[in-house]
Amino acid sequence: MRPLFALLLEVAHGLSNQEQREAEEVQKRFEEHLMRMRERAEQAEAGGSALVHFLKVTESYAPHLFYCYQVAAMPRTNNDLEQAFGYVRRSERRATGRKGTIPGLVVRGPVCVTAALATRLHLFTDKELVPHDLLAWHHLRKQIASRQQARRQQFRFRKDPTAYLAALEGRLSKMSLRS
Repeated sequence: MRPLFALLLEVAHGLSNQEQREAEEVQKRFEEHLMRMRERAEQAEAGGSALVHFLKVTESYAPHLFYCYQVAAMPRTNNDLEQAFGYVRRSERRATGRKGTIPGLVVRGPVCVTAALATRLHLFTDKELVPHDLLAWHHLRKQIASRQQARRQQFRFRKDPTAYLAALEGRLSKMSLRS
């Protein structure tokens, strides 16, 4: 059982990429480790089925494991990614004084998260903040506006459900009278 566990540790060490190798080299070494594991899994009596299961699951994840090595500042693990999102939540809570979830983060989440994580890596000048692709910027603004509208309507419903539903029925009856 110990030699099989040693193989798992080799794979984990290779994926940690402490040597800062290129993505292709990390992937090549990863595949070599998996080949050795397959050979040992066939020979192993104890723990072989667990190793076969590990190889099966790993094959389904393998195509997506190496994006983090292609993008320089991308977190390597789910824990690192969770810490990045936690940083954004903590920053928002400090800025707003709220203890719970910030509703604005739901509406402007993609923009807030991207901005918060990007500013950790680089301080932007005013010239860098000017939008270069105005169509994409307008599209993003429309998405945010539609999410804000949906949030406003949810608030109106929660505030007075009876009045909200009566107004909705009134609009619906006017639409049915037109046709």
